[in-house]
Amino acid sequence: MPRPAREIRAPGLVTGLVAAGHALRSAAPHRLPAALRAVLRAEYGAESADLLLADYGLTALLPVPDDPSSAGEPVALHSGPAGRAFGAQEPQREDLAGGRTRLHLPVTVRGDRQGVLAVVLPREAATEDAVAELTELAGMLGHELVVAGRDTDVYARARRTDRLTLAAEMQWELLPARSCARPEYALGAQLEPAYSVFGDNFDWSADGGHLTLCVTNGMGEGIEAALLTNLGINALRNARRAGVPLADQACLADQAIHAQYRGASHLSVLLVDVELATGRAQVVDAGSPRLLLQRDRTLTTVELEAQLPLGMFEETDYVAQELLLRPGDRLLFVSDGVHAVAGPEGEAYGERALTRAVSSAALLPAAEVPAAVLRELRVHRGRPEGDDDAVVVCLDWYGGQPAP
Repeated sequence: MPRPAREIRAPGLVTGLVAAGHALRSAAPHRLPAALRAVLRAEYGAESADLLLADYGLTALLPVPDDPSSAGEPVALHSGPAGRAFGAQEPQREDLAGGRTRLHLPVTVRGDRQGVLAVVLPREAATEDAVAELTELAGMLGHELVVAGRDTDVYARARRTDRLTLAAEMQWELLPARSCARPEYALGAQLEPAYSVFGDNFDWSADGGHLTLCVTNGMGEGIEAALLTNLGINALRNARRAGVPLADQACLADQAIHAQYRGASHLSVLLVDVELATGRAQVVDAGSPRLLLQRDRTLTTVELEAQLPLGMFEETDYVAQELLLRPGDRLLFVSDGVHAVAGPEGEAYGERALTRAVSSAALLPAAEVPAAVLRELRVHRGRPEGDDDAVVVCLDWYGGQPAP
């Protein structure tokens, strides 16, 4: 039973946040939702609290059950109050019978949208101060989920509407996140088919001065494609972490792949390094992924010097080209599983349909653009599943920030 309204703590106190933080840090990794639920009942008079995570395909929000053998009902990701909280990244209220309110709170970490926390409270307890605190608490939960994911499969299992193929499992384990945000930029990305992807991938990393991003398209199918991409991504990471320039990162990854496959397999990659203070970018185009620029509502293909995919020949030299980003620019990275897909009448998606899809998504945040483009891709080809992997990455550039 919820506490009577007169016992609910005064607004503005942070005892609930302190208690929640301690409970989350002390809980076993698989017990985070239960530990948080106990604090919400004691400190906020909550009747219930449910954690819903976005599935791999970004089609539904799936509840995390206390008992793994009993799965709850999926919740729509693109409609309803929970879907609006996920999409708008703002708390949403839902009035219930009996003088209660359900708050839908985004669970997000540094721009990475993980899901929604749904909390049922007495209506009089859902004050502005309480909503603000609970929103902050949902963010704390998100941070703990990232840490807990290293030690339990509970949350990875809960995100699945279907079983992943082994190749898809390997690819998803490579990914940094599906979205992130900083004052200078926002990023969003998505793979398709989410549960059976095998060759395409993306990666990114940022430090104080640079954002490095890559989109890969590995040849082959199944495990062989996943193994090739795994080698390529880790070779690029190894070179990046060694602090070598972008073109040299491509050279070192090229050598690693050729040493393993002797030219029998290769990896197409688009590499970009953005200087965060200026927006000056270096780009290496080594294969089929394409780079599109939306500037002032006009979408154009960034013309790049086509260079050999990684691993085709021994000791290939790569050259980086320069691109200057302006505040308000949007960059789209698309694999050939997007721009080369033909519709029923033979028209490639990259010719006009992609332009329409990107234009219709102009007002969406970067985190939502890839899924919107891929939904339009399914309509264009006329069937749910394609013949190839597809990856879309969206980078919104806001501009360099003044030094503190």
